[in-house]
Amino acid sequence: MSISYDAVLDDMLAVAREAGSLTQAHFKRFRDLEIGIKGPADFVSDADRESELLIRRYLFERYPGWSFTGEEFPPVDHEDQEYRWLVDPIDGTTNFINGQHYTISIALRRGNTTVAGVLYNPPADEMFSGIAGQGAFMNGERLSVSGQADIGLMMVGTGLPIPGLSLYPGAYERLDAIRAPIGGVRIVGSAANSCAYVALGRLTGYFEETGFVDTAAGILFVEEAGGIVTDWWGRGPEYYEQTGAMIVANRATHAYLIDKLKDVPRKELKHAKGL
Repeated sequence: MSISYDAVLDDMLAVAREAGSLTQAHFKRFRDLEIGIKGPADFVSDADRESELLIRRYLFERYPGWSFTGEEFPPVDHEDQEYRWLVDPIDGTTNFINGQHYTISIALRRGNTTVAGVLYNPPADEMFSGIAGQGAFMNGERLSVSGQADIGLMMVGTGLPIPGLSLYPGAYERLDAIRAPIGGVRIVGSAANSCAYVALGRLTGYFEETGFVDTAAGILFVEEAGGIVTDWWGRGPEYYEQTGAMIVANRATHAYLIDKLKDVPRKELKHAKGL
């Protein structure tokens, strides 16, 4: 069966906007939200769950045989596992519950390849989209990573790991070493949005230990915008998709971060690839 990814992308854009409207209704009263705690500094709200259910219902109505992996509920494995949705209904829940920017991330995988992605930042009304091999866009404008190669002007995004929970000890010492020579470090608060900012050129690079469901769409945008995506030791998707240790960056910032992270003990795969 021939599939038009342009038509699929239209559906992804439409449901992202619907989820944006739903989450914005909660966001406007963020001071009164009831918050659940999944783990240390890992929060969830009714808006997360409602957003994921809305997206899942919408996509299953149109693509009933495709499988689904989301952040808030167990995966749904349908008969056609060649195609799978990866959905983070609110990436940046900590931002969300504090009235700051958050994103809705939807990626479509075919086998081990991300073929289309959408990322929506409702407070800013910024809609990122892309199809593999066809470029990445924000609100219709084609994206290109920053050409900045001056180390003193690099702007790098990351997150702040929780002591004792980081995959790799010494995270803050590494961050201090990375920060010293460059223009600045920014904590966007959403891994998905951080990737999109690299594709847009607002950041020259981004590194973190994070989840692939959050970042699949953003990684597609970076690659389509001319950026580089590897794990911390320069290895490909079979590593960063599982370990979560990823660098997304323009060429110069990628080389800089690889050098700064090269002495971190390598995280090896423990099981066969699969999401």
